[in-house]
Amino acid sequence: MKLQPDRQPTLNTVSAYGSNYIEINACRYESSLLLMPEGPVEAWSCQGFADLTLEDFEKIALKQPALVILGSGKKIQFPRPELIAPLIRAKIGIETMDLQAACRTYNVLMAEGRNVLAALIVEN
Repeated sequence: MKLQPDRQPTLNTVSAYGSNYIEINACRYESSLLLMPEGPVEAWSCQGFADLTLEDFEKIALKQPALVILGSGKKIQFPRPELIAPLIRAKIGIETMDLQAACRTYNVLMAEGRNVLAALIVEN
């Protein structure tokens, strides 16, 4: 689906997505990634929901977002509480949704100026 966001050229914006790709600022990615409004788009080694580890969430917590949007892949799946413990300890909110809903939600929150991190799992 092609998105038509308000253009903010200095911010990382999801410009399109499909079942096996995400486009950030018109650059296509076909693997999982971590995304914040500013800074580099970071490749994420997670290849599927079952690959999520405690270390993934520790790494995310170190980035100190106010909220994490977890795009769990093609369908919504919720991580076990022990995995998200680093976020809970750091008082970082987390919302889980399928990949496409996560892309849309990230764009809305990013456009509002929120300190949001999208952890997007792209399944191949």
